[in-house]
Amino acid sequence: MIDRLGLAHRLVQAPMAGVSTPELAAAVCEAGGLGSVALGALAPDAAAQAIRATAALTARPFGVNLFCHRPARRDPAREAAWLGRLAPEFHRFGASPPQQLSEIYDSFRGNDAMLRVLLDLRPAVISFHFGLPEAGQLQALRETGALLIASATSADEGRRIAGAGLHGIVAQGWEAGGHRGIFDPEAGDDRLDCLSLLRSLAPIGLPLIAAGGIMARSDARAALQAGAVAVQCGTAFLLAPEAATSAPHRAAMAAGQTVMTRAISGRPARCLANRFTEIADAGAADYPLAYDAGKALNAAALARGEAGYGAFWAGRGAAGAVARPAARTVQAISP
Repeated sequence: MIDRLGLAHRLVQAPMAGVSTPELAAAVCEAGGLGSVALGALAPDAAAQAIRATAALTARPFGVNLFCHRPARRDPAREAAWLGRLAPEFHRFGASPPQQLSEIYDSFRGNDAMLRVLLDLRPAVISFHFGLPEAGQLQALRETGALLIASATSADEGRRIAGAGLHGIVAQGWEAGGHRGIFDPEAGDDRLDCLSLLRSLAPIGLPLIAAGGIMARSDARAALQAGAVAVQCGTAFLLAPEAATSAPHRAAMAAGQTVMTRAISGRPARCLANRFTEIADAGAADYPLAYDAGKALNAAALARGEAGYGAFWAGRGAAGAVARPAARTVQAISP
């Protein structure tokens, strides 16, 4: 799978929504890795613009990533209770929580407009998070010749990916930053670290890309020895000048303490510890409804000069991230 892309280095830059940019993806591609652009938080027109911008910066193959989450389960009582839980935090900054919550991110499932973008622009690699597209979408994308991969956090999810006819699996270990790719967040989580997950996925027979805690060349080599064909790094690129990481997020990286929380978005996600992660996440509204509230709270806090309510996604080992151009990170970590 990786050989088909002609990569000089078996390293994939994670498609981090809100942080990855065409400039970051292109820099990784030009350095011999596989750059990625996150489309999950974008509308179709913006997604097309991001793909075109990346293609204008590099002639090498790059990847795009889509969210395949289920629609939010609307529960007015639960949503009102969650807004009530957050109300004191809003009041700290002279603000009030939203009156109602919206699904701020559309799933790729059933999204005909986003499918048309992919069919028109034909990115070389298309990856999926939170689940799988509909069968008809997958068939249409196969006909473009793209490599199709999806995140798995368990052997069961890996088998479902293989059963859907995809070409590879991103093995997302418990250490990884950002949102867990778990298909059903209510079904429990095996919480396997990256190397253990690789071993559990190996019998499935698909190429595996290791994700979670890959911060140095020794980490990458260990992953390849455990059966991966490549590694995926996200946190290691957060301090790159090409990344859209905010200044407060960059500053928080030095402490490196991370926690898994649903409080910010409604789905489990690994984040740098801050004032938002101190909020107990039991009863959080469903994803992405809770994220609507989380973004409003962060905006209210920022308006008063408080940066401690940001979604500072990062994996374990964040303190080891180095501020350097993306190309140097590719060279430093590539096995």
